[in-house]
Amino acid sequence: MPAVLGFEGSANKIGVGVVRDGMVLANPRRTYVTPPGTGFLPGDTARHHRAVILDLLQEALTEAGLTSQDIDCIAYTKGPGMGAPLVSVAVVARTVAQLWNKPLLGVNHCIGHIEMGRLITGATSPTVLYVSGGNTQVIAYSERRYRIFGETIDIAVGNCLDRFARVLKISNDPSPGYNIEQMAKRGKKLVELPYTVKGMDVSFSGILSFIEDVAQRMLATGECTPEDLCFSLQETVFAMLVEITERAMAHCGSQEALIVGGVGCNLRLQEMMETMCQERGARLFATDERFCIDNGAMIAQAGWEMFRAGHRTPLSDSGITQRYRTDEVEVTWRD
Repeated sequence: MPAVLGFEGSANKIGVGVVRDGMVLANPRRTYVTPPGTGFLPGDTARHHRAVILDLLQEALTEAGLTSQDIDCIAYTKGPGMGAPLVSVAVVARTVAQLWNKPLLGVNHCIGHIEMGRLITGATSPTVLYVSGGNTQVIAYSERRYRIFGETIDIAVGNCLDRFARVLKISNDPSPGYNIEQMAKRGKKLVELPYTVKGMDVSFSGILSFIEDVAQRMLATGECTPEDLCFSLQETVFAMLVEITERAMAHCGSQEALIVGGVGCNLRLQEMMETMCQERGARLFATDERFCIDNGAMIAQAGWEMFRAGHRTPLSDSGITQRYRTDEVEVTWRD
């Protein structure tokens, strides 16, 4: 019964998780929150992670009721993500692995989300909509790879939402996306925004540029409220995501859809995806904020699958990469 310790710190979340044979034993997490109207810089985010990671490690072990002797493998996020935070976490993971004399595993962040989603929901072979601050992809498993059927051609949907939040000076606590979601519930007017789907791919830079350009003028003249803009942005970008996911499901003949990534917590996105799935006679699977948002347990779970399949990362190859595509990884643990 292998127990795997996972470190995640690819963006502004830092988490340490413990997984043993499909059971999440611990999953503490901290978030680096910046003032309204600002984003998070790599250097500042890395300093935040370095300041809390050892406390999180001890917290995870205590919560799991384990000691270092009980851990069989150390997993960490190899990429993709922000360079400085990734390096900070990788250094700690390498050090712990050597101090405890444990094997090391570098995990693809995107695959961590997928494997955690499959574990928590019980989805067997879903078409995956992966939506976060740094990634937007529609994925399905085939022949030892998680194949990307569609993706953003510019910025991620979460990045689009975050940058829109800065325009309106929406709070980053607990997250800009969550606060946009709450404001959107009070929106009453649908403002027409650019809708850009190109085959299986989507583009969000145009809609962001448009809304950045017109937002203050429309608010000043009373054409709409901030809540209306939040509502309109959500409805437009989520409709784009539902469209390409449905097209991928039709192509794959899939009867399951799984939403993963931080934006996947959004209940309106889940509602729109559920409507699409019901119309297709398919099932929707989603998780809550404990597992949708970046966390250490998802890296531990992917590491657990890789460890059982015989994967190991030699120390000489235990660096990080900011660009690490989902379909680069050979998935030897699935049939």
